[in-house]
Amino acid sequence: MPFTQLGLSSALLNAVTEAGYTTPSPIQSQAIPAILAGHDVLAAAQTGTGKTASFTLPILHKLSHIHHERNRPVRALILTPTRELAAQVGESVVKYGSHLHPRIKSDVVFGGVKINPQMMRLRGGVDVLTATPGRLLDLCQQNALKLDKVEILVLDEADRMLDMGFIKDIRRILALLPKKRQNLLFSATFSADIRKLTADLLHSPVKIEVAPENATADTIEQLVYKVNKGAKTALLTHLVKTNNWQQVLVFTSTKHGANKLTEKLNTAEISAAAIHGNKSQGARTSALAGFKQGNIRVLVATDVAARGIDIALLPHVVNFELPRSSSDYVHRIGRTGRAGQNGQAVSLVCSEEYQALRLVEKLIGNKIPSQEVSGFAAL
Repeated sequence: MPFTQLGLSSALLNAVTEAGYTTPSPIQSQAIPAILAGHDVLAAAQTGTGKTASFTLPILHKLSHIHHERNRPVRALILTPTRELAAQVGESVVKYGSHLHPRIKSDVVFGGVKINPQMMRLRGGVDVLTATPGRLLDLCQQNALKLDKVEILVLDEADRMLDMGFIKDIRRILALLPKKRQNLLFSATFSADIRKLTADLLHSPVKIEVAPENATADTIEQLVYKVNKGAKTALLTHLVKTNNWQQVLVFTSTKHGANKLTEKLNTAEISAAAIHGNKSQGARTSALAGFKQGNIRVLVATDVAARGIDIALLPHVVNFELPRSSSDYVHRIGRTGRAGQNGQAVSLVCSEEYQALRLVEKLIGNKIPSQEVSGFAAL
């Protein structure tokens, strides 16, 4: 089914074509008609399935048909767990709304940067607001923003918001919204906590599940290198250089580990930058931009910081350490192999992690092929 059959306006279809898309992804073909019809939606969708467009396109379509009041109250509110994801959703709104007349005004607000410039921007009103929960509440408390005209609420990556302890903030935000509104909830998993939240929030939702829970894409080649713990940095350096990898996202368990690995890679003349919660927003944005533009070959990230990193053609993901939670392995490697492209996910596993590896393999239902590199094999 082409995009032309989903009921979107010609202005939006032009923007979709300019972005290089002709056929909607499974989540888009199911979610867009349901949202246009006014239904609440509960969707299980991993990052990389095209879920952002599945809600931004129908929101823009619906808002383009309303009369814009002079002070432009917030009509659509999109909540995300991280600054990076908020910025990327905001970019999507701008990109797909580029041909709409009258123009839809949108903005993005998050913490970690000064609040005053955000307050100044919001004075002129905004139709679509993408926000992280904490900063949104700060703005409401300072009367920079009212949410009493919100018609559509999106909770994006709701499972991660709950994991990060945002449930109280979310409930406080819900109390500021009109009772009558359309609710759209996107989550990688339907956990017990998500089901509890949806029971209070959604009314007769259309349920969409586009991939089995904990499934990994067929386009991702998974590999394990068994290596002594102390030789991991040397093996990673060897793999990057000998394979001439130009864009690699590396996951570490700790912020300190991310900093240490970044220093060692730069010493080995491999351009690298770290991205984690202790970095300023400016440093995180700069590192991500450098990585996307090809100035930085290796981006070293912790799980929370990497949530929301959306790079269309990322070829390589490396688990420098396996994650504490097996389901995080699925989230991590899902950064590559997107939109039908091939990708490679490599895990450097020492003897202390063999049990964690068995749990990952049990979760995904497959044994991951193992290789050894001469001079780096685990003793």
